Amino acid sequence: MSDDLQLNKPWMVAVWPGIGQVAISAGYYLMAKLGTHMLAELPPEGLFDVDHVDVKRGLIRTGRLPRNRLFLWKDPKGDRDIVIFVGEAQPPTGKHGFCRQIVRFGQDLGVERIFTFAAMASEMRPEDHSRVFGAAVDRESLRELKELDLEIMEEGRIGGLNGILLGIAGESGVRGACLLGEMPQMFAQLPYPQASLAVLRVFSQLAGVHVDVTELAEQAEAVDEKLGELLASVERAMGQQEPEELETWRSHPEEEDSLSASERRRIEDLFAQVRQDRSKAYELKRELDRLEVFQEYEDRFLDLFKKPQ
Repeated sequence: MSDDLQLNKPWMVAVWPGIGQVAISAGYYLMAKLGTHMLAELPPEGLFDVDHVDVKRGLIRTGRLPRNRLFLWKDPKGDRDIVIFVGEAQPPTGKHGFCRQIVRFGQDLGVERIFTFAAMASEMRPEDHSRVFGAAVDRESLRELKELDLEIMEEGRIGGLNGILLGIAGESGVRGACLLGEMPQMFAQLPYPQASLAVLRVFSQLAGVHVDVTELAEQAEAVDEKLGELLASVERAMGQQEPEELETWRSHPEEEDSLSASERRRIEDLFAQVRQDRSKAYELKRELDRLEVFQEYEDRFLDLFKKPQ
């Protein structure tokens, strides 16, 4: 990172994988639509340990450590820059010290506020609209949340780094808040884009940054329709029992050679398009998610953001 990097009133967003992929999906979408580039990478040593090896075609390969990267969007109007932290996993230990490192990095950049995204599982149904719940580090941020069309989280806990990071931010004098997108508890193991969409709409309103959410809204509508049909079928045929077909919606281990040659070509074509036009990055991610191979391509996907366009 350049020592003379000058940012305009920057805010930071931090996301990790979690329930419904609500936070990480919102973070990736924000990265793609704003056209960010990679700013820095925090070393994983001391936070993670290799606990498995990968086997491909009978050969054992040492697993790599999760990566923690920061991406930057410089507002062309000069109003507010956005720094996005993307963590591939939450460390099993040392969470407090890790969060201090992130906050310190943000302070060095002049970050004025830190936001985390998360999921709020409830008894909602797919046909309902996802609400956004908010909790703030400071009273001024809480007042601003109360002025928006969202629910204040009056009490409870925010698990993992989504909450710990904000606690450290508050102790360090940095303002911030957590935005939690509501999703159905019954589908907690599935990606739920409607909740990501709701969170992004609130954040863009708070930050005063325009984000084109058309693609995410279309994806959310399609997913809600499929989940609604599945739930209706379950209720008609099996009462409260979980149907076997629901398992096809759940995450499962990646299988070797699971893609056809035409699917591989489609992915490579999308990578080529994104190298020319980064706004197409979410279309690429959506296709990788649909084919359930995002983990295989994650490094290549994030490498697309290494340099500013």
